Amino acid sequence: MELHKVSVPERRTTAKALRQRLAEVFFPDDPLHQFKNQSSARRLVLALQYFFPIFQWGSEYNPRLLRSDLVAGLTIASLAIPQGISYAKLANLPPIIGLYSSFVPPLIYSLLGSSRDLAVGPVSIASLVMGSMLREAVSPDDQPILYLQLAFTSTFFAGVFQASLGFLRLGFIVDFLSKATLTGFMGGAAIIVSLQQLKGLLGIVHFTSHMGFVDVMRSVFKRHDEWEWQTITMGTAFLAILLLTRQISARNPKLFWISAGAPLTSVIISTVLSFIWKSHSISVIGILPRGVNPPSANLLTFSGSYVALTIKTGIMTGILSLTEGIAVGRTFASINNYQVDGNKEMMAIGIMNMAGSCASCYVTTGSFSRSAVNYSAGCKTAVSNIVMASAVLVTLLFLMPLFHYTPNVILSAIIITAVIGLIDVRGAAKLWKVDKLDFLACMSAFLGVLLVSVQMGLAIAVGISLFKILLQVTRPNMVVKGLIPGTQSYRSVVQYREAVRVPAFLVVGVESAIYFANSMYLVERVMRFLRDEEERALKANQSSIRSVVLDMSAVAAIDTSGLDALTELKKVLDKRNIELVLANPVGSVAERMFNSAVGETFGSDRLFFSVAEAVAAGACKVQL
Repeated sequence: MELHKVSVPERRTTAKALRQRLAEVFFPDDPLHQFKNQSSARRLVLALQYFFPIFQWGSEYNPRLLRSDLVAGLTIASLAIPQGISYAKLANLPPIIGLYSSFVPPLIYSLLGSSRDLAVGPVSIASLVMGSMLREAVSPDDQPILYLQLAFTSTFFAGVFQASLGFLRLGFIVDFLSKATLTGFMGGAAIIVSLQQLKGLLGIVHFTSHMGFVDVMRSVFKRHDEWEWQTITMGTAFLAILLLTRQISARNPKLFWISAGAPLTSVIISTVLSFIWKSHSISVIGILPRGVNPPSANLLTFSGSYVALTIKTGIMTGILSLTEGIAVGRTFASINNYQVDGNKEMMAIGIMNMAGSCASCYVTTGSFSRSAVNYSAGCKTAVSNIVMASAVLVTLLFLMPLFHYTPNVILSAIIITAVIGLIDVRGAAKLWKVDKLDFLACMSAFLGVLLVSVQMGLAIAVGISLFKILLQVTRPNMVVKGLIPGTQSYRSVVQYREAVRVPAFLVVGVESAIYFANSMYLVERVMRFLRDEEERALKANQSSIRSVVLDMSAVAAIDTSGLDALTELKKVLDKRNIELVLANPVGSVAERMFNSAVGETFGSDRLFFSVAEAVAAGACKVQL
């Protein structure tokens, strides 16, 4: 067999290598490519389109697109108005704040956002986390102004955190929340949110402020004397109707308008019934102020004993809202075959929340339920958000007195209907089938939220995600390989049963980068493979191992600790008269090897183009 020399990439200066590496880490999409070979005027236009996507699609806007966006915008407005009021209640904020948050943020996002389908507004999980974290320190009933200050300040910090991630192109930090942990966290949070609504569904006045499952259920049964049959009857009836409309739309997507219009219809009907009955047993929202968002920049507080709390709340709600918003945006972008820039989305959502905090809004992002309705209603551009905001504006200016007799129980029913879809039983079952470790992470986050607290559940979710990454980094997958008959390919003997071990050779595949965190494990694992193979050869009366071949084709990178580990492994094997050779190192690995003493230690006679060539060369040495 002809042997090929392992080539080393063209030498680069330190500055050039660093520049290329930073570009790969922070600018994988090469955003400046579109500016190459363009005139100054064209570059200015492209810059405006890049930072303000509305200039990109706005030039091609026409009445046909407006008609579609108008229908979609009015449709999601019918859902956003009752949900906004309900989610504000979930965050322990005045209901009007929810409507404020459905007016200003969508307008800002329509200018800066790159998603055509994302419908912006308050969301359940971020509302729940903000409400639970702030309520531990300040009572919204006893200190409403202070609580409002902390909510707006937390929103501002959430926006700063989100925009900073986008500006510094650090969006990969959000990916530390894996799909498995998010499934468990969202499911647990959805159950906690639903249980909290038992206060409104049962008409209980004195309810626990704790979020744990045990505390909530204890409060429910302890206060059974406060249950109101009128409230229970109305709540159960409307909850059943809302769940039924949800099922109808889920089974027939063309009937999306049924579930989209059901919340607002329920609010209208229940408000009329409450006005007619005027029963003291059914609590109502009460008077809501009329008018647009008042400025709230003067309520932001950056000093005092609560700053740490607002920063922590802002970061947690910022991460959750970013994760949901970007995931929703990417989902619908893939359906419609267009790209969503994650870093631009982070900046758009961050600036939206920073501006919103100064306009009496709390943390907002892209909502999956509203975005799904927006897509189903045929939206074409972000103008649907402008239409929705306009509908909310009309409501704020002229329709607020109509909500005076809206029962609180209908808000609880709307919240339960909205969050019940976050319980992904099929997703959890799939995790169990595919990856037991992912299922363990999912259930740990789920039980953490359900039995301890939302914050603890989120901490467990992040902790398990980091632990899984550390586990994969420190314990990389390594396999023994054999020759596939009739080919020159070496594959795992566990995966391919037809793979044949080559006598006197141990071929080990390393399927991970070699870093300081796993370099010693590499040595230990190879020695264990060697022990097992020698015992197997002895039982089969075969020749002992004379050469260990490390297949480096899947090793994407190596650091100095990894290079030292290879040198150490070579010394250990040399003492046992066993040769260590390396096969098919990738460019960056080969470059570092030849730039260090490792290249000289192994030499060209121990570095091979492929495993087949390494085995062929070793076989010749054995024969000699």
